[in-house]
Amino acid sequence: MRTNRSDDRVFQNRFLESLTHTHIAVPLTIFYGSGLTLLFLTVFWGIFSAGASIGFFALGLFVFSLVEYLVHRYAFHIEPDSDAKAKFQYAAHGVHHDFPKDKSRLAMPPLVSMALATGFFFLYRLLMGDVGMPFTGGFLAGYAAYLTVHYVVHAYRAPNNMFKILWTHHAIHHHVENDRAFGVSSPLWDVVLGTMPRAKKGKTSVQVKH
Repeated sequence: MRTNRSDDRVFQNRFLESLTHTHIAVPLTIFYGSGLTLLFLTVFWGIFSAGASIGFFALGLFVFSLVEYLVHRYAFHIEPDSDAKAKFQYAAHGVHHDFPKDKSRLAMPPLVSMALATGFFFLYRLLMGDVGMPFTGGFLAGYAAYLTVHYVVHAYRAPNNMFKILWTHHAIHHHVENDRAFGVSSPLWDVVLGTMPRAKKGKTSVQVKH
C-alpha cells in the first residue's frame, strides 16, 4: 500500500491539504453531541418513551458497526485498478496506512463527515419515519465510538487486559494482513463474515503500539 510519495501530503493545494487534518476532539464533540442530542430530543418531545428511544438508539449503534466494517473493507480497501480509484483509495485511507502515527488523520475532516451524517439523517428519517431520529442518534454515536477506539489504539500503548484484543486486531490489519481484520471498534463482523486473521493464535508476532 506504500506509494511513491516523498512526503505525507495528499493534496498539493494548501487548502485541500488542510481539510485532510483534524484534531480528534472536534469530530468526537460533534458526533457524540449530535447523537446524544437526537436521543434526548426524541424523549423530550415525547416521540417515543425513554425505553423505546434507547432501544432504537442501540439499534443504530449496532447497524453502524456493520457499516464501519463494510466501508473499511469495500470502500477504503477498494482495488486501485484505475487512476481514479487509486487516488480515492489513497486520499480516503491509504495515507493512513502509510502514516499510521499521524494523529491528525485518524478521522475524516469534519466538513466531510458532517455532510455524510446529514445525508444519513435524512435517509433514515425518510425510510423509518420517527424511528429515524433516535436510530440516527445511535448511528452517529457509533461513528464517534469507532473514532474513539481507532484513536486510542493508535495513540496509546495496549493495556494488559481484555481490551488488548482491539490493539492486536488492528495492528494485524496494519502490519501483517491488510486484507483481514477490518473491524476496528469490534472484531464481531470479521468473525461473522470470515475475515479474521489467517495466522493461528500464538503464531503471529506483531507490535501493537503503532
